[in-house]
Amino acid sequence: MASFRSGRDGDSIAPRSALARRLRSGIGPMPARNLHGHVVQVLGQRIVSGELKPGEVLPPEASMAVEMDVSRTSLREAMKVLSAKGLVEARPKVGTRVRDARFWNQLDADVLAWRCSTMPTMDFVDKLSEMREIIEPAAAASAARHRSAAQLKRMQTAFDGMEAAPDPESWTAADVDFHEAILAATGNELLISLFSVIETALSSYFTMSARTASNFKYSLPQHRAVLVAIRDKDAEAAHKAMLKVIADTRENLSNKRRGDKGR
Repeated sequence: MASFRSGRDGDSIAPRSALARRLRSGIGPMPARNLHGHVVQVLGQRIVSGELKPGEVLPPEASMAVEMDVSRTSLREAMKVLSAKGLVEARPKVGTRVRDARFWNQLDADVLAWRCSTMPTMDFVDKLSEMREIIEPAAAASAARHRSAAQLKRMQTAFDGMEAAPDPESWTAADVDFHEAILAATGNELLISLFSVIETALSSYFTMSARTASNFKYSLPQHRAVLVAIRDKDAEAAHKAMLKVIADTRENLSNKRRGDKGR
């Protein structure tokens, strides 16, 4: 006879099956107060990574709750969150199924984080580079026109952190601060809010670039040019300098891709 034990939610749990191992492999225990968040993370990562395919119907609620060692209440809450992110949809007489990537909320912080952790593919890098080219040069120009002395000081502090960074991780943290300071200096609340959404993706992007370069500070002169242009309130120069920053980062990552293919 199969043995049963108490789950973390107090439900009776049957022995693990292949589905349970598929859904939970590599995931450590989570505190009971955050069980539905645990389910969101597990399923979200597997959907975004492609392990759970578009159109795939998830198991019935009751069996899935057993397989994932959570209560049905926690599972329902998790499904609501995943549905809001556009990852799943529930249909009568069909059940809950995985949605195609075109329906995902691609700027959702969790979805971006999952993409960054399961990729990085050059396709994603290229798309993020394109988004940066559309947004950041214009933001730099706007910052040059509107920045205050305090905002310029914040940029300078971030730049100094980049200059003094002893390793790629410290460089990335300062680099993110630098770009955030520029968006903040635009005075545009929408741009400022956008940064909070894409921060995870940019951090991953900057880390990749720093780690693939022979010298992770290779783009320091280009960042200095952006800072000087904003300091001098030269919007055109700030726009051009930021385009150069983005182009150099894209080229660095493209060179890494070509090098990998040549091995």
